[in-house]
Amino acid sequence: MQASDQVECALCHQKVDRANATQLKDVHGPTRETLSKKLGPGSDESFLCAGCLQQERVAQIEKLLHRDKGELSVLEKEVVKAMADRRMLAVNPDDEMDEHVTTGERIADKVAAFGGSWAFIITFGCIILTWITINSVALLTKSFDPYPFILLNLVLSCLAALQAPVIMMSQNRQEAKDRKRSEHDFMVNLKAELEVRLLHDKMDHLLLHQMQRLMEVQELQIDLLQQIQEGKKAP
Repeated sequence: MQASDQVECALCHQKVDRANATQLKDVHGPTRETLSKKLGPGSDESFLCAGCLQQERVAQIEKLLHRDKGELSVLEKEVVKAMADRRMLAVNPDDEMDEHVTTGERIADKVAAFGGSWAFIITFGCIILTWITINSVALLTKSFDPYPFILLNLVLSCLAALQAPVIMMSQNRQEAKDRKRSEHDFMVNLKAELEVRLLHDKMDHLLLHQMQRLMEVQELQIDLLQQIQEGKKAP
């Protein structure tokens, strides 16, 4: 690597590759204004390494959130970090949770899904009717569970006692999924809002810069017109 391919960062004063550095004049919005004040006048040609520029962008976003919301939460800090890293937040939270699901949770989900279906109702209804029919028809002989079907009541009670906690396990997992989705939606919405706000700041900065350039061009045109008029008045 040649020395000419390296530049010095104006903030950390470390040598970095030219391809990994950004000039201050290429930075837009409030970040550029803050860096210009920090580095002083005539610093538009200064170079900034990727790490320092990222830290400044994080500081600007945190300042914006502090001004609107006060102390940042864990989710808001994660959004700030994602914006600084230019990382996408629009992912499916269900896929992330399914990667860490245990065998017991999978069984609980399947039991809850089957227990809340018409297949379970029809199947269990047929089993109960068959049980009652067999013990009613065999009433004149020797039945294994005569009326009032005490053994059937015991089986139903045991089934309900086992099924309830399994369904609650599945509901707790579903609540965790819903909470994860809500957090994810909040992070995506907050990131989108901040991105739009930063985009507005960049547009305002560009419009202001364009207006200044137009004013300078207009002043030059006025000077040229005055020179032309003075040339015409001259003998």
